[in-house]
Amino acid sequence: MQPSILLIILTAICVCALLAHRLKVAPPIAFLLGGLALALVPDMPKVHIDPEYMLLIFLPPILMEAAFFTSFRDFRDNLQQILLLAIGLVMMTSIAVAVTTVALVPGATWALGFVLGAIVSPPDAAAATAALRNIIIPKRVKSILEGESLVNDATGIVLYKFALAAMVVGGFSVADASLSFIFKAAGGLAVGVVVAFIFIRMFRYLVDPSVEILSTFIQPYAAYIIAESFHMSGVLGVVSAGLMIGWHAPSLFTPRMRLSAEAIWHMVVFFLN
Repeated sequence: MQPSILLIILTAICVCALLAHRLKVAPPIAFLLGGLALALVPDMPKVHIDPEYMLLIFLPPILMEAAFFTSFRDFRDNLQQILLLAIGLVMMTSIAVAVTTVALVPGATWALGFVLGAIVSPPDAAAATAALRNIIIPKRVKSILEGESLVNDATGIVLYKFALAAMVVGGFSVADASLSFIFKAAGGLAVGVVVAFIFIRMFRYLVDPSVEILSTFIQPYAAYIIAESFHMSGVLGVVSAGLMIGWHAPSLFTPRMRLSAEAIWHMVVFFLN
């Protein structure tokens, strides 16, 4: 990757953010359109990141911030509606995309249709939060949409993996897929809770402000990596850890630390978006 591309990207981020503020649109939409515009510029230096590291680098901090600022009480009270959207709606959307792909694309298989459906069906957590930020809607509706956006990635990723496996082996068992989904979801949630519990216990021994803030970046990556290493849902691991730490935040973090950490986290997540 050429060094000049970093300068181009940083400049584009600032321009897109200013345009989003001026036009009053969600920043992720402006970043998406700006990225597409840059891709069409002739002789633009290429950016290459190994696909295996894309989710690992970008997803944990973005999910962590969204989960941290989500009310645990609201999430619990609306859990049924959140799961219906995050699992049921994502599955139905994937099926609809698969049907459309098979009907319109010559030679497309059902496995290929489900791969595409799994990719496009889950809305992005950061985009949903940003889009709702300046819209006046009932609090319950906002809580459901934000909660759903945190969980749906896990459904999409699991569907994607099974659809990809079906393309390779030529088919898969619905029963095995359902059991595997439950295992991955429950295991990911458990890993996130354990990581959060260890972080809460250890945080009181951190006396340096810089180390305190840095430690808040360790736990989302720890939850994601540990869960994925055991073939569980890293997404749900990060979400459960973020919800649990956000619940304990008032008694865990001092006001000064929260102000400093929030500013740093906002900047990092803004750049990752």
